[in-house]
Amino acid sequence: QVQLVESGGGLVRPGGSLRLSCAAAGLTFSINAMAWYRQAPGKQRELVAVSYTGGTTNYAEAVKGRVTIARGDASTPVYLEMNNLQPEDTAVYYCNANIWRAGGLYDYWGQGTQVTVSS
Repeated sequence: QVQLVESGGGLVRPGGSLRLSCAAAGLTFSINAMAWYRQAPGKQRELVAVSYTGGTTNYAEAVKGRVTIARGDASTPVYLEMNNLQPEDTAVYYCNANIWRAGGLYDYWGQGTQVTVSS
């Protein structure tokens, strides 16, 4: 059973920074990618950043230059460093693990951590 738990969210003023962490348990399978998604009120969940095992990273246009995704160890496999945060970054941020299992790719999700950017 794969479990992901996000932390590091909170209230920050515009221009501020946050570092999100994703703790994992049961992540014994081969990881294809770790990613961060976000969902703002009334909007669909969207990809923020993805880090593929092997080194490739991709970022949403809206966060390029302000956000860095970094891989960690087995217990905390991914982080998200966010700088110069703006009110439009307000959302629930979700950790995602895309894993090879039984010959196929499966997605696992955390419960999310709230990020609120407001003065």
